[in-house]
Amino acid sequence: EAFPGVPVRVTQKLKPVAITSPTNGVYIFNFGQNFAGVVSLKVKGPAGTRIQLRYGEMLHPDGSLMTENLRKARATDTYILRGDPAGETWTPRFTFHGFQYVEITGWPGQPGRDALTGLVLHSDTPLASDFECSDPMANRLFKNVVWTQRANFIDLPTDCPQRDERMGWTGDAQIYVQTATLNADVSAFFTKWLRELMESQRPSGTFPGYAPFPFQTGPDFGTAWCDAGVICPWTIWQAYDDTRVVEHCWPQMVKFLDWRQARAPNFLGVRGGHGWGDWLSFGNKTPIEFIDTVYFASSARMMAEMGEAIGKSAEAAAYRDLFAKIKSAFGENYLRADGSLTVDNQTAYALALWADLIPDDLRIKSGKILADKLRGAETSDNSGMTTGFLGTRPLLPVLSAVGENDLAVKHFQSRKFPSWGYEVEQGATSIWERWNSYTKEHGFNGPDGKQNAGMNSFAHYSFGAVCEWMLQDLAGIQSASPGYKSIVIRPRPPTPGSNLERKPIDWVKAHHDSIRGRISTEWRQAGDVFELRVEIPPNTTATVFLPATANAQIFEGGRPIAEVSSVKLVRKELATAVLSIGSGAYHFTVRKN
Repeated sequence: EAFPGVPVRVTQKLKPVAITSPTNGVYIFNFGQNFAGVVSLKVKGPAGTRIQLRYGEMLHPDGSLMTENLRKARATDTYILRGDPAGETWTPRFTFHGFQYVEITGWPGQPGRDALTGLVLHSDTPLASDFECSDPMANRLFKNVVWTQRANFIDLPTDCPQRDERMGWTGDAQIYVQTATLNADVSAFFTKWLRELMESQRPSGTFPGYAPFPFQTGPDFGTAWCDAGVICPWTIWQAYDDTRVVEHCWPQMVKFLDWRQARAPNFLGVRGGHGWGDWLSFGNKTPIEFIDTVYFASSARMMAEMGEAIGKSAEAAAYRDLFAKIKSAFGENYLRADGSLTVDNQTAYALALWADLIPDDLRIKSGKILADKLRGAETSDNSGMTTGFLGTRPLLPVLSAVGENDLAVKHFQSRKFPSWGYEVEQGATSIWERWNSYTKEHGFNGPDGKQNAGMNSFAHYSFGAVCEWMLQDLAGIQSASPGYKSIVIRPRPPTPGSNLERKPIDWVKAHHDSIRGRISTEWRQAGDVFELRVEIPPNTTATVFLPATANAQIFEGGRPIAEVSSVKLVRKELATAVLSIGSGAYHFTVRKN
């Protein structure tokens, strides 16, 4: 049968930005960017000359190659010259590396910058987004996210491309899949991997920690990791409006929900499997049974929506009822009347709000408790964030959704540890597994010298899931129905002066190339004027939310919106105007009175 995915190919060539020589006969090429691929070698020398190439993501303070984090991966290529007087070129085959630096030994003479060319390899998933704003850190961060996605999308969504792992970890995939669909056309890529995930389903009905599944020590699943078997098909369907992926995965997803229900007769999650949980969180850990309840509910809700989409109305109704029962059990066991939770940490609130387990009348209260926790934990040198892989993805989206957008933007722009800005300021050109995988002050082993350098991946996309918030909330590009048939444009600019540490973001320009065409936004606020440029693709409609006080004046193309036939004012609230528009390009201006 034909290969169902997209080919892995060279998509870009990089020239080294510097060459250093930490010791005699050793030369290190710096490509200025952490990426996945190989190099093309160009050399002239005597026959039999043996050249060795070693790859690494970082350097030690003395300029030597850092390889501790590669663990058992040799990440070494060897080429023996045939002695062609005209020179010779060579590119390794049947391998790839994750690297920014290449160490050369055995070179005849002294190599120049043309000796090596970096060949960027990844599954050829065309890029589908761009993002730029007034904060240079955020612009570098967006590039880091995209580079890390490309480095890890080599035939399957791996966790890292450099060390002795490179597996399709399901937890990382479900955390990041929404961002993946925004940044590139991953429809065929994920459709192919989902076949492997479905084939990797365990006899019990659960899904394993990674797919393909050659082996795993200990239990064969982990809470939230196993739910990738539902979350990823649901997300691909939502992005591309193709129900074939749902139909293909449906039998296995039903079997998975049967397994989940059999484990939870009281509709609450249980402890079991690998205890990865909120991986790399700080402070008090979120109990596995709490996380299991959240993901049980989320999978049930998604199954109801997918069942309706493929005409399985009875099954959809049953899953809606299951979600309602889980939500009720969650409320009785974890939620108090004041909106607080019995599991008292940031991840618990972020996950519960994300999974719609907090009743509407308590969401604002629960959101304020979450915001207060973030504010209360902040110090002069710590951002206050305690969430790990699972809790970080929903953190900023739920803050923006419950009226704490200023805090979300402030935290996003933070340079304190742990934060995205902290990582960028340490020199990151990709997303790291740990916020402090490396620091200029303490190197690879942390402030106490006990951090395991071997557990530092410098191309690990999980924390890059913040890009979902960047494009959907900050830029305001959202889908209101599968495949962007109906679009929501809701940029969330921060209040001027809301961040005392640095100037809040005051302009954003972004686009997403959806399955129905390009959706673009560009907003800017200065003084009492807010401007928004929008492009909506053909055969779609959009609802636009503008930050506008009740008595603000709204114009499109310089005319009051009442005079523009393609714009309809749906309603005007205290701080928001809601408009309905069709396809085309628009230029809105809001003037506060």
